[in-house]
Amino acid sequence: MRNDPASTAAAVLARAGGPGNVTSVAHCMTRLRLGVADPAAVDAEALRALPGVLGVVTDGAGLQIVLGPGVVEEVTAHTEALVREAGAAARPAGPDGGVDEPGTRREATPVKALLRRVANVFVPLIPALIGCGVLAGLNGLLLNAGLLPALTPALTAVASGFMALIAVFVGHNTAKEFGGTPVLGGAVAAVVVYPGVAKVTAFGVHLVPGQGGVLGALAAALLATRVEKWCRGRVPGALDVLLTPTVTVLVSGLVTLYGLMYAAGVVAAAIGAAADWLLATTGPAAGLVLGGLFLPLVMLGLHQALIPIHTTLIAQQGYTVLLPLLAMAGAGQVGAALAVYVRLRHDVSLRTTIRSALPAGLLGVGEPLIYGVSLPLGRPFVTACAGGAAGGAFVGFFAMLGDKVGATAIGPSGWALFPLLAGNRGPMTAAAVYGGGLLTGYAVGFAATYLFGFTGRSRST
Repeated sequence: MRNDPASTAAAVLARAGGPGNVTSVAHCMTRLRLGVADPAAVDAEALRALPGVLGVVTDGAGLQIVLGPGVVEEVTAHTEALVREAGAAARPAGPDGGVDEPGTRREATPVKALLRRVANVFVPLIPALIGCGVLAGLNGLLLNAGLLPALTPALTAVASGFMALIAVFVGHNTAKEFGGTPVLGGAVAAVVVYPGVAKVTAFGVHLVPGQGGVLGALAAALLATRVEKWCRGRVPGALDVLLTPTVTVLVSGLVTLYGLMYAAGVVAAAIGAAADWLLATTGPAAGLVLGGLFLPLVMLGLHQALIPIHTTLIAQQGYTVLLPLLAMAGAGQVGAALAVYVRLRHDVSLRTTIRSALPAGLLGVGEPLIYGVSLPLGRPFVTACAGGAAGGAFVGFFAMLGDKVGATAIGPSGWALFPLLAGNRGPMTAAAVYGGGLLTGYAVGFAATYLFGFTGRSRST
C-alpha cells in the first residue's frame, strides 16, 4: 500500500526536529534534502524506521532522506508547505537561499559542504538533461535510418536548445545557491555562450562561443555573486538599484571574457583529455576503480558532485564516457540483491523488500537496494561493489581497445541508460558493450555475494 505523501512529510519533519529546525527544503531524483539549524535535534534512527523511508544520510547541517523516484517530489511539496505554514520562512534568509539562524549552521567538512553546494547547482538541471538527451538519441536513430526527414530538424532544435543555453541556467542556479541575485548570475554566464564573443581576442586568440562551458559559467556566476555583495555593502541605498547590477555585470562580464573563459576552456580540455587517456591506457583498471567505488559515493550522497564533469564532457565530446562505467555499480547491486533473495529464502520481509526494489534497481535507482538490503547486511554491500568493479572493468577493457561507450545525458543508468548511449563506433556497438558490462556486473555481484556475502551464522537454504 502506498504511503500518503502528506503523512510522510509530517512524520519526517517531526523527526527532523520540527518545521522550525528546517532551514531549507530541496530534492533530487530520489532524496528529500533538508538543511537543519540544529543537527542534534534530528532523530536519524526514527527517520529510518518510517514506512517509505529507504535510507537517511546525515552530513553536518544537511539531511538526506531517501524516498525513491516519484514519491520524493510529492513529499517535498508537502514538506515545503508545512515549513511555510509553521512560519519558518519568516526567519532571515541564509546565504544558500533557505532560512538560517546565525551561529547554528554547521557543516561536516568544508570540502563536503562545497560539494553539496555545487551539487545543488546542477541537480535541478537533471530533468532537462534527461529529456533532451532522450530526444537527441531518438533523433540520432531517425537520422541514421533516414526516417521522418521533415521532423528531424525540429527534434534537433528541441533537443539542442537547452544544451546550447545550459550556461545561463548554471549561472542562475549558482547565484541563487551562493546568495546572489539569480538573474545577474544568469546574465553574466550568458556571456559564455553569446555568439559575439567570437570577435573578442584573449591571450592572443579569438574566443569561441561556449568556451569553458559550464565550468566557465559556474566561475562567472560565482564572481558575479562576490562583486554584487561587495557593491551592496558600499553603494548608497538610493543608487543601489542602478549601480550594483551595472557594476556586477560589467566587472564580472569583462573578467569572464578576458580570463575565466580561457582558463575554464583549458580546464575543460584537460578533463576531456584526461578521460580519453585514462580509458585508452588503463581502461580495465580505471573501470574497476570507478565501478567499484561508486556505490559508497551514492551512499554518502556525493555522487552528484560529478555532474559538472559529466556535463563538461557532454558539451565537449557529445557524451560522457564516465557514466557507463559508474552505472556498473548498479549492476553489481542488482546481482547482490538476487543472491540475497536466493540465499535467505525464509526471510519473508527481506525478500519482499527485494521484490519491490528490484525494478528500480534494474532502471538504475540504487538507493532502495542499498539502504533496504545490502548495507544493513554488511557483506553484500562489499560484494555488490565487487560486481560493479567487474562490470566497470569490462566496459573499460573495450574502451582501451577503441570502443568507447558514452551517455548523451546524465541521470538514468541501468537499463534506462540504453536510449542515451552513444560511442565512436555507433550506438549499436555502444549498446552491446554496455549490455555486456551489465551482465558481467550482475553475474559477479551474484556470485561474490552467494559465495562470500554471508557469515556462517547467516540464514540460508
